[in-house]
Amino acid sequence: MHSDRNTLFRDLWDNYKAVTPSADRIHQLLGDTQGDDIVNDHIALRTFNLGKVGLEKLAAHFLALGYREGGEYHFEAKKLYAKHYEHPDPTAPKVFISELLVEAFSPELQAIVRELVAQVPEDAVTADNFLYSGTHWNVDYATYQRLLEESEYAAWLAAWGYRANHFTVNINLLAKFDSVAEVNEVLKANGFAVNSSGGEIKGSPQDLLEQSSTMADKAEVRFSDRTVAIPSCFYEFAKRYPKADGELYSGFVAASADKIFESTDASGAAVGM
Repeated sequence: MHSDRNTLFRDLWDNYKAVTPSADRIHQLLGDTQGDDIVNDHIALRTFNLGKVGLEKLAAHFLALGYREGGEYHFEAKKLYAKHYEHPDPTAPKVFISELLVEAFSPELQAIVRELVAQVPEDAVTADNFLYSGTHWNVDYATYQRLLEESEYAAWLAAWGYRANHFTVNINLLAKFDSVAEVNEVLKANGFAVNSSGGEIKGSPQDLLEQSSTMADKAEVRFSDRTVAIPSCFYEFAKRYPKADGELYSGFVAASADKIFESTDASGAAVGM
């Protein structure tokens, strides 16, 4: 496991932007506009709730770097469970980890997922690069499509494996933008597709968190029988509001996160720009 937080997030970022060309463009766009660096609010990771690769196995990489468990979240319709993690250093990005509740799906999907996870070497999960190591299994395009019929999340994970599915611009620390709406308008003016599921802005000041996101780019995946361009990763934008004690809210809103997951939907993904 990594012993340096900054190195881990740099490696996650490099791996992420390799299949998300729009992220680098947006990063440059907002940075050029602001004249300073973009601060990352959080990343998100996906996995299956099977022992070898469950949420806690991914979380261990962050706990070893001083992170602490935050809230937990349930997504009944998508059959997911999630937790977020925070570091005592408030400048450290937060981490949101979700897992697919495999047993809640059809016997066919369960069998496919268990076969995929069985191919993951035991020692791979604790390796330094596991969180950005991609797939450890072979999967053909027909199997990806079969998973897609039941769970976009399962299909995406089968195709892409382990990597950050998004990074998040911290709008609170932008110099010239004060709102998610302003950022969305700049994105759209520059040709980026904004996730409109549940509205372009998810959450509200009353929820203490507002979020938006681009639709995922498309990038090529080498399946065992062919190479196909499918939704890869996306960029998110978050503004946090102060709690009664004056401290900024550091958690997440399940109803908003539910719609953010849909940024990788195959039906709405944008071609990478």
